[in-house]
Amino acid sequence: MKFFPRESGVLLHITSLPGPYGLGDIGPEAFNFVDVLHKMGQSLWQILPLGDTGSSICPYITISAFANNPLLISLDGLIDEGYLHKDDLKKIQNYPSDRVDYQKVYDDRYKILDTACTNFIKSSSAETQQRFDAFCKENEYWLSEYILFQTLKKLNNDQHWITWQPRHDPAGEDIIKENSIFIQKLMIQQFLFIEQWQKLKTYANEKGIRFVGDIPIYVAHDSVDVWANPELFKLDDHGKIKSQSGCPPDFFNAKGQVWGHPVYNWKTHKKTGYQWWLNRIEHTFNLVDVVRIDHFNGFAKYWEVKAGETDGATGHWVVGPGEDFLSAVKQSLGARPIIAEDLGEAAKEAAVLRKKFDIPGMSILQFAFGENANINGNMKSLDNELNVVYTGTHDNDTTIGWFQTLPESVISTQTEADIVKERKRALKFLGTDGSEINWDLISLALHSKANTVIIPLQDILGLGTNARMNTPGTIEGNWQWRFKKNTLTSDIIERMRTLTEESKRMKG
Repeated sequence: MKFFPRESGVLLHITSLPGPYGLGDIGPEAFNFVDVLHKMGQSLWQILPLGDTGSSICPYITISAFANNPLLISLDGLIDEGYLHKDDLKKIQNYPSDRVDYQKVYDDRYKILDTACTNFIKSSSAETQQRFDAFCKENEYWLSEYILFQTLKKLNNDQHWITWQPRHDPAGEDIIKENSIFIQKLMIQQFLFIEQWQKLKTYANEKGIRFVGDIPIYVAHDSVDVWANPELFKLDDHGKIKSQSGCPPDFFNAKGQVWGHPVYNWKTHKKTGYQWWLNRIEHTFNLVDVVRIDHFNGFAKYWEVKAGETDGATGHWVVGPGEDFLSAVKQSLGARPIIAEDLGEAAKEAAVLRKKFDIPGMSILQFAFGENANINGNMKSLDNELNVVYTGTHDNDTTIGWFQTLPESVISTQTEADIVKERKRALKFLGTDGSEINWDLISLALHSKANTVIIPLQDILGLGTNARMNTPGTIEGNWQWRFKKNTLTSDIIERMRTLTEESKRMKG
Protein backbone atom coordinates (compact mmCIF):
# COMPACT_ATOMS: atom_id res chain seq x y z
CA MET A 1 0.00 0.00 0.00
CA LYS A 2 1.28 3.41 -1.03
CA PHE A 3 0.95 5.24 2.29
CA PHE A 4 1.00 2.36 4.72
CA PRO A 5 3.55 -0.31 3.80
CA ARG A 6 4.42 -3.02 6.31
CA GLU A 7 6.32 -1.16 9.02
CA SER A 8 6.37 -0.27 12.70
CA GLY A 9 7.20 2.60 14.97
CA VAL A 10 7.22 4.04 18.45
CA LEU A 11 4.86 6.41 20.27
CA LEU A 12 6.72 9.03 22.30
CA HIS A 13 5.89 12.69 22.71
CA ILE A 14 8.66 15.27 22.43
CA THR A 15 8.18 16.37 26.04
CA SER A 16 9.01 12.83 27.23
CA LEU A 17 12.53 12.92 25.83
CA PRO A 18 15.40 13.10 28.35
CA GLY A 19 17.57 16.17 28.72
CA PRO A 20 18.91 18.65 31.29
CA TYR A 21 16.33 21.43 31.01
CA GLY A 22 13.23 19.90 32.58
CA LEU A 23 11.29 19.17 29.38
CA GLY A 24 12.02 17.12 26.28
CA ASP A 25 12.58 19.34 23.25
CA ILE A 26 13.61 19.17 19.58
CA GLY A 27 17.30 19.37 20.37
CA PRO A 28 20.13 16.81 20.65
CA GLU A 29 18.09 14.14 22.46
CA ALA A 30 15.47 14.20 19.69
CA PHE A 31 18.22 13.51 17.14
CA ASN A 32 19.60 10.79 19.41
CA PHE A 33 16.17 9.19 19.58
CA VAL A 34 15.97 9.15 15.80
CA ASP A 35 19.24 7.21 15.85
CA VAL A 36 17.77 4.79 18.38
CA LEU A 37 14.67 4.25 16.25
CA HIS A 38 16.91 3.52 13.29
CA LYS A 39 18.90 0.99 15.32
CA MET A 40 15.65 -0.68 16.40
CA GLY A 41 14.56 -0.97 12.77
CA GLN A 42 11.62 1.38 13.22
CA SER A 43 10.34 3.70 10.51
CA LEU A 44 7.65 5.69 12.34
CA TRP A 45 7.86 8.11 15.25
CA GLN A 46 4.41 9.06 16.52
CA ILE A 47 4.16 12.21 18.59
CA LEU A 48 1.29 14.07 20.23
CA PRO A 49 0.13 17.51 19.01
CA LEU A 50 2.86 20.15 18.72
CA GLY A 51 0.55 23.13 19.31
CA ASP A 52 1.13 26.06 21.66
CA THR A 53 -0.43 25.02 24.97
CA GLY A 54 0.05 28.43 26.59
CA SER A 55 -0.02 28.00 30.35
CA SER A 56 -1.79 24.63 30.00
CA ILE A 57 0.09 21.32 30.05
CA CYS A 58 -2.22 19.25 27.87
CA PRO A 59 -1.08 18.95 24.23
CA TYR A 60 -4.73 18.48 23.24
CA ILE A 61 -5.72 21.89 24.65
CA THR A 62 -3.94 24.60 22.69
CA ILE A 63 -4.39 28.32 22.20
CA SER A 64 -3.96 27.91 18.44
CA ALA A 65 -4.55 25.12 15.95
CA PHE A 66 -1.62 26.46 13.90
CA ALA A 67 1.01 27.92 16.22
CA ASN A 68 3.66 25.54 17.58
CA ASN A 69 4.75 25.24 21.19
CA PRO A 70 7.74 27.51 21.92
CA LEU A 71 8.56 25.39 24.98
CA LEU A 72 9.74 22.66 22.59
CA ILE A 73 12.44 24.89 21.07
CA SER A 74 15.90 23.46 21.76
CA LEU A 75 17.93 25.66 24.09
CA ASP A 76 21.11 23.89 23.01
CA GLY A 77 20.09 24.66 19.45
CA LEU A 78 19.74 28.35 20.30
CA ILE A 79 23.32 28.29 21.60
CA ASP A 80 24.53 26.69 18.36
CA GLU A 81 22.58 29.30 16.38
CA GLY A 82 24.21 32.13 18.33
CA TYR A 83 21.10 33.43 20.13
CA LEU A 84 22.11 32.19 23.57
CA HIS A 85 25.33 31.74 25.51
CA LYS A 86 26.02 28.73 27.72
CA ASP A 87 26.01 31.05 30.72
CA ASP A 88 22.37 31.89 29.98
CA LEU A 89 21.43 28.33 30.90
CA LYS A 90 23.21 28.17 34.24
CA LYS A 91 20.08 29.43 35.97
CA ILE A 92 17.87 26.61 34.73
CA GLN A 93 19.15 23.44 36.31
CA ASN A 94 18.17 20.90 38.96
CA TYR A 95 15.01 19.63 37.28
CA PRO A 96 13.60 16.18 38.01
CA SER A 97 14.79 13.73 35.36
CA ASP A 98 11.67 11.55 35.16
CA ARG A 99 8.83 14.09 35.43
CA VAL A 100 8.01 17.52 34.03
CA ASP A 101 7.55 20.37 36.49
CA TYR A 102 5.55 22.48 34.06
CA GLN A 103 5.29 25.64 36.14
CA LYS A 104 9.05 25.82 36.66
CA VAL A 105 9.73 24.92 33.03
CA TYR A 106 7.21 27.51 31.82
CA ASP A 107 8.63 30.30 33.96
CA ASP A 108 12.27 29.50 33.19
CA ARG A 109 12.04 28.76 29.48
CA TYR A 110 10.08 31.82 28.49
CA LYS A 111 12.67 34.03 30.22
CA ILE A 112 15.41 32.30 28.26
CA LEU A 113 13.41 32.48 25.03
CA ASP A 114 12.94 36.21 25.58
CA THR A 115 16.71 36.60 25.78
CA ALA A 116 17.14 34.56 22.60
CA CYS A 117 14.57 36.65 20.75
CA THR A 118 16.26 39.88 21.87
CA ASN A 119 19.57 38.57 20.54
CA PHE A 120 17.87 37.50 17.31
CA ILE A 121 16.62 41.05 16.78
CA LYS A 122 20.09 42.46 17.49
CA SER A 123 22.32 40.04 15.63
CA SER A 124 20.51 37.81 13.11
CA SER A 125 22.19 37.75 9.72
CA ALA A 126 20.70 39.24 6.57
CA GLU A 127 20.14 35.72 5.22
CA THR A 128 18.32 34.67 8.40
CA GLN A 129 16.25 37.85 8.32
CA GLN A 130 15.21 37.00 4.75
CA ARG A 131 14.09 33.52 5.84
CA PHE A 132 12.22 35.08 8.77
CA ASP A 133 10.44 37.56 6.51
CA ALA A 134 9.52 34.76 4.11
CA PHE A 135 8.18 32.66 7.00
CA CYS A 136 6.00 35.54 8.24
CA LYS A 137 4.63 36.18 4.76
CA GLU A 138 3.94 32.51 4.04
CA ASN A 139 2.15 31.99 7.37
CA GLU A 140 0.33 35.31 7.52
CA TYR A 141 -3.04 33.53 7.14
CA TRP A 142 -2.83 32.34 10.75
CA LEU A 143 0.10 34.27 12.22
CA SER A 144 -1.59 37.70 12.08
CA GLU A 145 -4.54 36.48 14.15
CA TYR A 146 -2.27 34.62 16.55
CA ILE A 147 -0.08 37.62 17.38
CA LEU A 148 -3.07 39.93 17.85
CA PHE A 149 -4.81 37.40 20.07
CA GLN A 150 -1.69 36.86 22.19
CA THR A 151 -1.17 40.59 22.50
CA LEU A 152 -4.75 41.26 23.56
CA LYS A 153 -4.52 38.39 26.00
CA LYS A 154 -1.45 39.98 27.56
CA LEU A 155 -3.15 43.37 27.76
CA ASN A 156 -6.15 41.70 29.41
CA ASN A 157 -4.03 40.00 32.11
CA ASP A 158 -4.36 36.57 30.48
CA GLN A 159 -8.14 36.51 31.01
CA HIS A 160 -10.47 34.47 28.77
CA TRP A 161 -11.30 36.38 25.59
CA ILE A 162 -15.03 36.45 26.34
CA THR A 163 -14.23 38.91 29.18
CA TRP A 164 -12.40 41.36 26.92
CA GLN A 165 -14.03 44.71 26.25
CA PRO A 166 -14.40 44.89 23.34
CA ARG A 167 -13.93 41.21 22.48
CA HIS A 168 -12.78 42.11 18.96
CA ASP A 169 -10.86 45.36 19.14
CA PRO A 170 -11.25 47.36 15.91
CA ALA A 171 -8.00 49.13 16.78
CA GLY A 172 -5.95 46.04 16.18
CA GLU A 173 -3.41 47.93 14.03
CA ASP A 174 -2.73 50.46 16.78
CA ILE A 175 -2.29 47.67 19.31
CA ILE A 176 0.23 45.99 17.05
CA LYS A 177 2.22 49.23 16.68
CA GLU A 178 2.23 49.86 20.43
CA ASN A 179 3.39 46.31 21.20
CA SER A 180 5.69 45.79 18.25
CA ILE A 181 8.61 44.27 20.19
CA PHE A 182 6.37 41.76 22.01
CA ILE A 183 4.75 40.81 18.72
CA GLN A 184 8.08 40.51 16.93
CA LYS A 185 9.27 38.08 19.60
CA LEU A 186 6.11 35.99 19.19
CA MET A 187 6.84 35.65 15.49
CA ILE A 188 10.51 34.90 16.13
CA GLN A 189 9.55 32.08 18.50
CA GLN A 190 7.41 30.47 15.80
CA PHE A 191 10.18 30.93 13.24
CA LEU A 192 12.84 29.42 15.51
CA PHE A 193 10.63 26.40 16.15
CA ILE A 194 10.08 25.77 12.44
CA GLU A 195 13.78 26.20 11.63
CA GLN A 196 14.74 23.63 14.27
CA TRP A 197 11.87 21.27 13.51
CA GLN A 198 12.67 21.09 9.81
CA LYS A 199 16.26 20.15 10.64
CA LEU A 200 15.00 17.33 12.88
CA LYS A 201 12.45 16.16 10.32
CA THR A 202 15.01 16.17 7.51
CA TYR A 203 17.40 14.16 9.67
CA ALA A 204 14.67 11.65 10.54
CA ASN A 205 13.49 11.30 6.93
CA GLU A 206 17.07 10.70 5.77
CA LYS A 207 17.23 7.87 8.32
CA GLY A 208 14.06 6.39 6.83
CA ILE A 209 11.83 7.54 9.67
CA ARG A 210 8.52 9.33 9.17
CA PHE A 211 6.78 11.46 11.78
CA VAL A 212 3.18 10.67 12.69
CA GLY A 213 1.57 13.89 13.89
CA ASP A 214 -1.71 14.43 15.67
CA ILE A 215 -4.68 16.75 15.12
CA PRO A 216 -7.14 17.08 18.02
CA ILE A 217 -10.56 17.27 16.43
CA TYR A 218 -11.62 20.05 18.81
CA VAL A 219 -9.98 23.32 19.83
CA ALA A 220 -10.09 25.14 23.16
CA HIS A 221 -12.75 27.79 23.74
CA ASP A 222 -10.08 30.23 24.91
CA SER A 223 -8.14 30.04 21.67
CA VAL A 224 -7.38 32.30 18.76
CA ASP A 225 -9.33 29.96 16.48
CA VAL A 226 -12.63 30.45 18.31
CA TRP A 227 -11.98 34.14 19.03
CA ALA A 228 -11.22 34.92 15.39
CA ASN A 229 -13.89 32.64 13.89
CA PRO A 230 -16.84 32.54 16.32
CA GLU A 231 -19.24 31.77 13.48
CA LEU A 232 -17.56 28.36 13.01
CA PHE A 233 -18.61 27.22 16.48
CA LYS A 234 -21.87 26.87 18.40
CA LEU A 235 -21.63 30.00 20.52
CA ASP A 236 -24.18 32.54 21.70
CA ASP A 237 -24.05 36.26 20.90
CA HIS A 238 -21.73 36.84 23.86
CA GLY A 239 -19.20 34.26 22.71
CA LYS A 240 -20.20 31.72 25.35
CA ILE A 241 -20.52 28.03 24.54
CA LYS A 242 -24.01 26.80 23.65
CA SER A 243 -23.04 23.17 23.11
CA GLN A 244 -19.87 21.46 24.31
CA SER A 245 -17.92 18.36 23.42
CA GLY A 246 -17.86 15.12 25.35
CA CYS A 247 -18.52 11.41 25.07
CA PRO A 248 -21.17 9.01 26.39
CA PRO A 249 -20.52 6.46 29.16
CA ASP A 250 -17.75 4.13 28.03
CA PHE A 251 -14.92 1.86 29.12
CA PHE A 252 -13.11 4.69 30.86
CA ASN A 253 -15.99 6.35 32.69
CA ALA A 254 -19.45 5.09 33.58
CA LYS A 255 -20.82 8.66 33.57
CA GLY A 256 -19.32 9.63 30.26
CA GLN A 257 -17.09 12.68 29.91
CA VAL A 258 -17.52 16.40 29.35
CA TRP A 259 -14.50 17.80 27.50
CA GLY A 260 -15.73 21.37 27.41
CA HIS A 261 -14.68 22.40 23.90
CA PRO A 262 -17.18 24.29 21.77
CA VAL A 263 -18.56 22.00 19.08
CA TYR A 264 -18.44 23.03 15.43
CA ASN A 265 -21.16 24.76 13.50
CA TRP A 266 -20.74 22.41 10.56
CA LYS A 267 -23.36 24.23 8.45
CA THR A 268 -21.14 27.31 8.42
CA HIS A 269 -18.02 25.23 7.73
CA LYS A 270 -19.78 23.73 4.71
CA LYS A 271 -20.64 27.21 3.38
CA THR A 272 -16.95 28.13 3.51
CA GLY A 273 -15.91 24.96 1.72
CA TYR A 274 -14.38 23.75 5.02
CA GLN A 275 -11.50 26.17 4.39
CA TRP A 276 -10.43 26.46 8.05
CA TRP A 277 -10.17 22.69 8.30
CA LEU A 278 -8.37 22.41 4.95
CA ASN A 279 -5.82 24.98 6.11
CA ARG A 280 -5.40 23.12 9.38
CA ILE A 281 -4.77 19.72 7.79
CA GLU A 282 -2.42 21.10 5.14
CA HIS A 283 -0.52 23.04 7.81
CA THR A 284 -0.03 19.85 9.83
CA PHE A 285 1.22 17.96 6.79
CA ASN A 286 3.86 20.66 6.37
CA LEU A 287 5.25 19.52 9.73
CA VAL A 288 4.80 15.73 9.65
CA ASP A 289 4.57 12.85 7.19
CA VAL A 290 1.44 11.09 8.48
CA VAL A 291 -1.48 12.67 10.33
CA ARG A 292 -3.52 10.97 13.02
CA ILE A 293 -6.87 12.69 13.61
CA ASP A 294 -7.95 12.35 17.21
CA HIS A 295 -11.62 11.50 17.68
CA PHE A 296 -12.13 10.92 13.98
CA ASN A 297 -15.53 9.47 14.90
CA GLY A 298 -16.76 13.02 15.34
CA PHE A 299 -16.88 13.41 11.56
CA ALA A 300 -19.44 10.58 11.44
CA LYS A 301 -21.35 11.54 14.58
CA TYR A 302 -20.38 13.34 17.75
CA TRP A 303 -21.61 13.59 21.33
CA GLU A 304 -22.98 17.02 22.17
CA VAL A 305 -23.58 18.16 25.74
CA LYS A 306 -25.57 21.26 26.70
CA ALA A 307 -23.51 24.14 28.07
CA GLY A 308 -23.24 24.09 31.85
CA GLU A 309 -23.77 20.33 32.18
CA THR A 310 -21.02 18.38 33.97
CA ASP A 311 -22.49 14.92 33.41
CA GLY A 312 -21.54 13.46 30.03
CA ALA A 313 -24.50 11.07 30.14
CA THR A 314 -26.87 14.02 29.54
CA GLY A 315 -25.60 14.52 26.00
CA HIS A 316 -26.92 13.28 22.66
CA TRP A 317 -25.60 12.19 19.27
CA VAL A 318 -25.41 14.64 16.36
CA VAL A 319 -24.60 13.67 12.78
CA GLY A 320 -21.23 15.01 11.61
CA PRO A 321 -20.18 16.35 8.19
CA GLY A 322 -19.06 12.88 7.10
CA GLU A 323 -18.46 12.15 3.44
CA ASP A 324 -19.01 15.74 2.34
CA PHE A 325 -16.13 16.94 4.52
CA LEU A 326 -13.71 14.14 3.60
CA SER A 327 -14.48 14.60 -0.09
CA ALA A 328 -13.55 18.27 0.25
CA VAL A 329 -10.28 17.29 1.94
CA LYS A 330 -9.41 14.82 -0.81
CA GLN A 331 -10.39 17.20 -3.60
CA SER A 332 -8.36 20.06 -2.15
CA LEU A 333 -5.31 18.26 -0.75
CA GLY A 334 -5.29 15.01 -2.69
CA ALA A 335 -4.93 11.58 -1.12
CA ARG A 336 -2.92 11.88 2.08
CA PRO A 337 -1.73 9.36 4.71
CA ILE A 338 -4.30 9.84 7.49
CA ILE A 339 -4.89 7.60 10.52
CA ALA A 340 -8.30 7.71 12.15
CA GLU A 341 -8.56 7.44 15.92
CA ASP A 342 -11.88 5.63 15.76
CA LEU A 343 -12.24 4.11 19.22
CA GLY A 344 -15.58 4.31 20.95
CA GLU A 345 -19.25 3.85 20.29
CA ALA A 346 -19.30 5.65 16.93
CA ALA A 347 -16.71 3.28 15.47
CA LYS A 348 -19.22 1.53 13.17
CA GLU A 349 -20.36 4.79 11.59
CA ALA A 350 -16.75 5.95 11.28
CA ALA A 351 -15.81 2.64 9.62
CA VAL A 352 -18.08 3.47 6.69
CA LEU A 353 -16.16 6.69 6.11
CA ARG A 354 -12.78 5.05 6.59
CA LYS A 355 -13.55 2.34 4.06
CA LYS A 356 -14.71 4.80 1.41
CA PHE A 357 -11.57 6.93 1.77
CA ASP A 358 -9.03 4.15 2.54
CA ILE A 359 -8.25 5.55 5.97
CA PRO A 360 -6.94 3.01 8.51
CA GLY A 361 -8.44 2.90 11.99
CA MET A 362 -6.83 2.05 15.32
CA SER A 363 -6.95 -1.10 17.41
CA ILE A 364 -5.66 -1.35 20.97
CA LEU A 365 -4.57 -4.78 22.16
CA GLN A 366 -5.30 -3.90 25.78
CA PHE A 367 -8.96 -3.84 24.73
CA ALA A 368 -8.78 -7.18 22.93
CA PHE A 369 -9.47 -9.55 25.82
CA GLY A 370 -12.48 -8.06 27.61
CA GLU A 371 -16.17 -8.88 27.34
CA ASN A 372 -16.60 -6.20 24.66
CA ALA A 373 -13.40 -7.07 22.84
CA ASN A 374 -14.98 -6.88 19.42
CA ILE A 375 -16.45 -3.38 19.80
CA ASN A 376 -13.47 -1.90 17.94
CA GLY A 377 -12.53 -5.09 16.09
CA ASN A 378 -9.32 -5.46 18.01
CA MET A 379 -8.68 -9.16 17.39
CA LYS A 380 -10.05 -9.13 13.86
CA SER A 381 -7.85 -6.13 13.15
CA LEU A 382 -4.80 -8.35 13.48
CA ASP A 383 -5.77 -9.82 10.12
CA ASN A 384 -6.58 -6.47 8.54
CA GLU A 385 -3.71 -4.93 6.58
CA LEU A 386 -5.30 -1.47 6.51
CA ASN A 387 -5.19 -0.97 10.24
CA VAL A 388 -2.91 0.45 12.89
CA VAL A 389 -2.34 -1.85 15.85
CA TYR A 390 -1.13 -0.52 19.21
CA THR A 391 -0.46 -2.25 22.49
CA GLY A 392 -1.80 0.93 24.11
CA THR A 393 -1.87 4.68 23.55
CA HIS A 394 -1.15 7.83 25.56
CA ASP A 395 -4.65 7.45 27.07
CA ASN A 396 -4.07 3.88 28.28
CA ASP A 397 -2.12 2.53 31.19
CA THR A 398 1.17 0.93 30.22
CA THR A 399 0.77 -2.73 29.29
CA ILE A 400 2.40 -3.88 32.52
CA GLY A 401 0.27 -1.39 34.44
CA TRP A 402 -2.85 -2.63 32.66
CA PHE A 403 -2.02 -6.25 33.51
CA GLN A 404 -1.06 -5.61 37.13
CA THR A 405 -3.46 -2.82 38.13
CA LEU A 406 -5.57 -3.58 41.18
CA PRO A 407 -9.30 -3.53 40.45
CA GLU A 408 -10.06 -0.87 43.03
CA SER A 409 -7.74 1.58 41.30
CA VAL A 410 -9.24 1.21 37.85
CA ILE A 411 -11.32 4.13 36.59
CA SER A 412 -13.64 2.29 34.25
CA THR A 413 -16.84 0.37 33.99
CA GLN A 414 -15.06 -2.94 34.59
CA THR A 415 -15.73 -4.96 37.72
CA GLU A 416 -13.11 -6.99 39.57
CA ALA A 417 -14.54 -10.15 38.03
CA ASP A 418 -14.31 -8.60 34.55
CA ILE A 419 -10.64 -7.81 35.09
CA VAL A 420 -9.81 -11.30 36.36
CA LYS A 421 -11.51 -12.86 33.31
CA GLU A 422 -9.73 -10.43 30.99
CA ARG A 423 -6.34 -11.40 32.36
CA LYS A 424 -7.09 -15.11 32.07
CA ARG A 425 -8.22 -14.69 28.46
CA ALA A 426 -5.04 -12.78 27.65
CA LEU A 427 -2.77 -15.45 29.19
CA LYS A 428 -4.62 -18.26 27.45
CA PHE A 429 -4.58 -16.58 24.05
CA LEU A 430 -0.93 -15.60 24.31
CA GLY A 431 0.17 -18.93 25.79
CA THR A 432 2.25 -17.17 28.41
CA ASP A 433 2.63 -16.82 32.16
CA GLY A 434 2.49 -13.03 31.91
CA SER A 435 5.99 -12.43 33.27
CA GLU A 436 6.78 -10.40 30.14
CA ILE A 437 3.29 -9.38 29.16
CA ASN A 438 4.62 -6.23 27.47
CA TRP A 439 6.80 -8.23 25.09
CA ASP A 440 4.00 -10.75 24.53
CA LEU A 441 1.72 -7.99 23.23
CA ILE A 442 4.53 -6.29 21.29
CA SER A 443 5.28 -9.58 19.54
CA LEU A 444 1.58 -10.20 18.85
CA ALA A 445 1.24 -6.76 17.29
CA LEU A 446 4.38 -6.98 15.18
CA HIS A 447 3.59 -10.45 13.84
CA SER A 448 0.03 -9.49 12.89
CA LYS A 449 -1.08 -8.88 9.31
CA ALA A 450 -1.71 -5.22 10.08
CA ASN A 451 0.58 -3.09 7.93
CA THR A 452 1.19 -0.53 10.64
CA VAL A 453 2.15 -1.21 14.26
CA ILE A 454 3.03 1.48 16.80
CA ILE A 455 4.30 0.70 20.30
CA PRO A 456 4.47 3.20 23.19
CA LEU A 457 8.05 3.49 24.43
CA GLN A 458 6.85 2.69 27.98
CA ASP A 459 5.94 -0.81 26.81
CA ILE A 460 9.30 -1.34 25.13
CA LEU A 461 10.98 -0.26 28.37
CA GLY A 462 8.70 -2.52 30.43
CA LEU A 463 7.44 0.24 32.73
CA GLY A 464 4.46 0.17 35.07
CA THR A 465 1.60 2.52 35.90
CA ASN A 466 3.91 5.28 37.18
CA ALA A 467 4.95 5.82 33.55
CA ARG A 468 1.39 6.37 32.32
CA MET A 469 1.07 9.52 30.19
CA ASN A 470 -2.62 10.36 30.69
CA THR A 471 -5.71 9.08 32.48
CA PRO A 472 -8.88 10.25 30.68
CA GLY A 473 -11.33 12.13 32.87
CA THR A 474 -8.65 13.19 35.36
CA ILE A 475 -6.45 16.27 35.74
CA GLU A 476 -3.65 15.52 38.19
CA GLY A 477 -0.42 13.84 37.14
CA ASN A 478 -0.97 13.80 33.37
CA TRP A 479 1.47 14.60 30.53
CA GLN A 480 4.45 14.61 32.89
CA TRP A 481 6.29 11.35 32.23
CA ARG A 482 9.84 11.40 30.83
CA PHE A 483 12.12 8.47 30.18
CA LYS A 484 15.65 8.21 31.53
CA LYS A 485 18.23 7.80 28.82
CA ASN A 486 20.07 4.95 30.51
CA THR A 487 16.92 2.79 30.63
CA LEU A 488 16.94 2.33 26.84
CA THR A 489 19.70 -0.28 26.85
CA SER A 490 21.43 -1.96 23.95
CA ASP A 491 19.70 -5.24 24.89
CA ILE A 492 16.27 -3.63 24.56
CA ILE A 493 17.22 -2.00 21.27
CA GLU A 494 18.47 -5.31 19.89
CA ARG A 495 15.40 -7.20 21.09
CA MET A 496 13.11 -4.75 19.34
CA ARG A 497 15.20 -4.90 16.17
CA THR A 498 15.11 -8.71 16.15
CA LEU A 499 11.31 -8.78 16.49
CA THR A 500 11.01 -6.20 13.74
CA GLU A 501 13.20 -8.27 11.42
CA GLU A 502 11.35 -11.49 12.23
CA SER A 503 8.00 -9.84 11.49
CA LYS A 504 9.31 -8.50 8.17
CA ARG A 505 8.82 -4.83 9.04
CA MET A 506 12.38 -3.69 8.42
CA LYS A 507 12.96 -1.14 5.70
CA GLY A 508 15.77 -1.34 3.14
